[in-house]
Amino acid sequence: MFIDTHCHLHDTEFFGDERERVYAEAVAAGVAVMICVGTDLRSSRQAVDWAAAHQGCYAVVGVHPHEAKDGIAGIAELLGQPKVVGIGEIGLDYYYDHSPRRSQIDALEAQLQLAIDHDLPVSFHVREAYADFWPIYDNFRVRGVLHSFTDSRATMQAALERGLVIGINGISTFTKDSAQQGLYRDIPLDTIVLETDAPYLTPAPYRGKINVPAYVRIVAEHQARLKEVDIDDVAATTTHTAKVLFGLPGL
Repeated sequence: MFIDTHCHLHDTEFFGDERERVYAEAVAAGVAVMICVGTDLRSSRQAVDWAAAHQGCYAVVGVHPHEAKDGIAGIAELLGQPKVVGIGEIGLDYYYDHSPRRSQIDALEAQLQLAIDHDLPVSFHVREAYADFWPIYDNFRVRGVLHSFTDSRATMQAALERGLVIGINGISTFTKDSAQQGLYRDIPLDTIVLETDAPYLTPAPYRGKINVPAYVRIVAEHQARLKEVDIDDVAATTTHTAKVLFGLPGL
C-alpha cells in the first residue's frame, strides 16, 4: 500500500478527460490513497469535488505563493467540506516571485491561522525563502510537511526539530547531485512521506512523460535502494506517517 501525499490528479487543467484512467491505474498499482492538493480557489474546489466522488482520495486546499497576489478569499469556506484533510500548498517562493513577497507573507500567515483554527496540517511550498519562512512558521507551529524537499541538511534538521515531515518525490530519482542523494539517503525513514506532485517532476526512467500517482512506487523503490531496506518497510513506514499527519482513517 502506498500513499501519494501530493498530486494534482483532480485538476482538469492538467489531466482533463484522462483523470479517471489515471486514477484507476494508480489504484491498480497499489496506491490506496491520493491526496489532491489545490493551488488556488478553482483547483481547491476541484480537489474537494474529486475527493468526494472517489474512494481513497482526499483534498488539501489553499493558495500557492505564486497566486498569493489574488488573496485567499473562499478558501475558508472549503474547510468544512467532507474529506478535506489539510491546507496547502502554501508558503513562500522567492525563486520566481510571481506574487509580491508581501502578498506571499500575508497569504501564508492568514492560511496558517486557518490551519490553527481548524486543527489541520499544512503542505508547505518553500523555495529560496527559509530565512523569512522560519520566523513566520515559529509564530504558528502547525504540523505539516515540507513538500518537494530539495534544500540543505541544515534546513532538514530545522524541520525535524520542529516536528515537520519531509516530502520526497521524483526529484530524488533523477538528481545527479551526489550531496542531495546523500541527503535523501539520510533523512530518517519515519520522517518521510512519499509524493509525486503529478503531473510535474516525473521520476526516472519516465522523464519526458507526464507524471502520474502510480509512479509513487518508483519513489519508494528509490528510497529502499538508498537506505538498503525492503520496499515493504518503506511502504509501511511512510503510509503510517502520512496517516498520522493527515488524520486519515484506518490507522
